[in-house]
Amino acid sequence: MKTEKLWSSILMFLLLIIRRNGLCQNFAESFHSQQHYDTGTDEPQFITKGHLYRAVVDDTIILPCKVKNLGTYVLLWRRGAAVLTAQNLMVTRDARFKIIDGYNLQISNVKITDAGDYVCQIGDEQPKDQVHTLEILVPPAVRAVPDHGIVSARQGGTATLECKASGNPTPRVYWYRKMAKHSSMPLSEGSIFVLEHVGRQHSGAYQCKAENGVREAAYADVNLKVLSPPELSVERVWIHAAEDTDVQLVCKLQSEMSTAVSWYQNSFIIDSTDRREMYQEKDRYILRISRFQPSDFGNYSCVADNSLGRTKKYIEVSGRPGPTEFLSSQYSSHLDRYNLTFRIESVPDLDEIKLLYRKLMINETYQRPGNWNELVLYPSVSRHDSRHFVMSYIITKLEHNSVYEVMVQAKNRYGWNEVSDIHQFHTRSYGYMHENMDFIINSITSGSSYGNKSRNLLMAISCQFLTALSVIIYIRI
Repeated sequence: MKTEKLWSSILMFLLLIIRRNGLCQNFAESFHSQQHYDTGTDEPQFITKGHLYRAVVDDTIILPCKVKNLGTYVLLWRRGAAVLTAQNLMVTRDARFKIIDGYNLQISNVKITDAGDYVCQIGDEQPKDQVHTLEILVPPAVRAVPDHGIVSARQGGTATLECKASGNPTPRVYWYRKMAKHSSMPLSEGSIFVLEHVGRQHSGAYQCKAENGVREAAYADVNLKVLSPPELSVERVWIHAAEDTDVQLVCKLQSEMSTAVSWYQNSFIIDSTDRREMYQEKDRYILRISRFQPSDFGNYSCVADNSLGRTKKYIEVSGRPGPTEFLSSQYSSHLDRYNLTFRIESVPDLDEIKLLYRKLMINETYQRPGNWNELVLYPSVSRHDSRHFVMSYIITKLEHNSVYEVMVQAKNRYGWNEVSDIHQFHTRSYGYMHENMDFIINSITSGSSYGNKSRNLLMAISCQFLTALSVIIYIRI
């Protein structure tokens, strides 16, 4: 660069000496691009005017320079003190610069460093200048801070996400939660995005977007980890098991930091043996017990520890029957009886079943349950599958148009299960069947094609049914 400036100064000095000694005519004749000029006595004048030009990095820009009455004067392009061209002579060694269409300066593959003032100058004792300013537009670029793009914050604290953007003009930065598609509304604007009182729900990937109107927007990802005590859940809190079977206990862990998980049986830590295997599948921590033995029954717990706390979840493994699942409809098709059907999980055979039922006393002002009636059943039922029994029992001597509650408890050789949840059922009234009325009402109100086609017919049937019911009630009265 210093060499080019030195040669530029020498060249300017020589050109002035040549012109002062009347040798400019011969010098000018050595250039052929300026074919039309005025040899009169009029002073040279710029036809073009100085202007601000903008170009995107790697593009090509042309800076114009047209002069009237140039005559024997020498036209120069310079940038600062450095001369780029003299007439058609290229002084700079940068091959990206060319003179085209007379004395216009072309710059190819423009760089950020090309920004600045370019002077088209008429060489004379008192040089005349025309200045063009070149601004280089740079597409946006953005990077996460820190570079690895991972930010950690403690639960309940403050998380600061940052991206640094560059480009010309200065890009605007927007923040989004990274998903399959961007939301139309950003979460925040600016290079820094602050989240207060962060919780586990804030964990995950965020994306900053930088744009300045020059070409495409730029993106960078920031991953937020919210550090908290471990969070555990279990797939099943109660597991039915039997001897010589395989049993699998599963705990699921959520934690953004290093966490140790241990298994306990009846408060004693479990070690791996040939029958007990502990392993991990992603967020699932599994204890597998092979060839189950009576000593394996009991209460198990999985315990998760990290530097912020400890969490424990319990699982009971029992040979007792599992919870009762009711399969019957809530409505009886009979006046005085109800067919109760239920399913119970048990690998061993069931030895005994207790069935408790009672009537609810209901009127317009109150509801009062009656006394429980208890039945003891000794089932002789076949299995539904290898782990379940399905049983039906008809409860008789019920009152019509009444509401009843029923509970079931079952026993096998390991003991009684927990009493079931209450199951309610209804006996029908004279001339009235709940299922038929449900069908009529549902068909009338449904949007199905069948319901739409038969709506008028169903309305007619329901009207006839209600009419007949009214007659029966009138006769009874």
